[in-house]
Amino acid sequence: MTDLYQSQRAMRQMRRQAMQRGVVAILDVGSSKIACLVLRFDGTGRLSEDNSIGSLAGQSGFRVIGAATTRSRGVQFGEITAMQETERAIRTAVQAAQKMAEVRVDHVIACFSGANPRSYGLDAQVDLEGQVVTENEIARVLAACEVPEYGAGREVLHAQPVNFALDNRSGLNDPRGQMGQTLAADMHMLTVDALTVQNLVRCIQRCDLELAGIASSAYASGFAALVEDEQELGAACIDMGGGSTSISVFMKKHMIYADAVRMGGDHITSDISMGLGVPTANAERIKTFHGGVHATGADDREMIDIHADTGDWEHDRRTVSRAELIGIMRPRVEEILEEVRARLDAAGFDSLPSQQIVLTGGSSQIMGLDGLASRVLGQQVRLGRPLRVHGLPQSATGPGFASAVGLSLFAAHPQDEWWDFEMPVDRNASGTLKRAVKWFRDNW
Repeated sequence: MTDLYQSQRAMRQMRRQAMQRGVVAILDVGSSKIACLVLRFDGTGRLSEDNSIGSLAGQSGFRVIGAATTRSRGVQFGEITAMQETERAIRTAVQAAQKMAEVRVDHVIACFSGANPRSYGLDAQVDLEGQVVTENEIARVLAACEVPEYGAGREVLHAQPVNFALDNRSGLNDPRGQMGQTLAADMHMLTVDALTVQNLVRCIQRCDLELAGIASSAYASGFAALVEDEQELGAACIDMGGGSTSISVFMKKHMIYADAVRMGGDHITSDISMGLGVPTANAERIKTFHGGVHATGADDREMIDIHADTGDWEHDRRTVSRAELIGIMRPRVEEILEEVRARLDAAGFDSLPSQQIVLTGGSSQIMGLDGLASRVLGQQVRLGRPLRVHGLPQSATGPGFASAVGLSLFAAHPQDEWWDFEMPVDRNASGTLKRAVKWFRDNW
């Protein structure tokens, strides 16, 4: 993958080929689990016999025919740290999903968290050569965007036009076919660490799979957990995973900001493990069944048995109160939420017409988290579950599968990105375009 523009176009072409064949796999590579969904595309007809989907959600045309999860190995903070371990985990999940679907899958679309994402807002304006906006005119205004110096070792993951303006009319989603004199565009560009993307691509190739697309889990989670009004008016999606917490802000149905906090549910489990002196597996069980962030008077009297296997009977039969467990968990949860608050303040989230915040991800199921989040973030907070898609098994409908479900919607109906348009390299020789093309070729 030596050229960003060409490689992204090639992946889009692979996605079209996979949809023509009718089958594509969705791969969510997380720090705590790796999830795989196998999608079958049945055309564009609506599948609403059992009221499980709605046409407005962009979910018509595909059905989940296979699903599998496995414990993630070799992934920390959403980034691959042990290639062979991650490869083995991906093979396990994909093979199990293929067995359930009874079909072989060659193309996968993957998402990941972490990788230190950074958002940039770009804009440009050009005079129309004709009075009608065409694909070439949109390509020309996108190519005219001044690309910032985002540093070495970074790669562009998303570059989406989020708003168009034609003469004095702004807020246009798709100006093609309309008439005017000048065309302006606003674009959101998301960059991530290059090595993280390259390691993921390499790992998928070692599994004998073709990569038909790659996306940020923050982007995918927002697609799945935010309802249409929230995406339109402005909302933030906080995906609390195991190794990292992803943040995405949506406006006018486009992602306009993304970031990540390198803390998640695994850090809470680690605190419990160290605080109570129990193995990580026991700490995870205690967190899942007894955890919380809001203590009451009854929690002092509720005792939790700590089952250890050290061989020391007295040590293995200890009990702790639930209030003590909450005292261990709450500081870490508050630290994560305060980091999220700092990221949202930096993004200017308070200036949006709506300040709805949606919590999703596996770690969002901690009891009382929504109440604590509303006090720390100071906004309207709700817990979000992914939209229901056709054929999704009940075990994969929880908040922990928001990224996988959102990536399924992304696969069926991807939004326009920079590389969906034919860049007019030879036709327009402006200095800005030359710099943009040179930047594309030098930085992939």
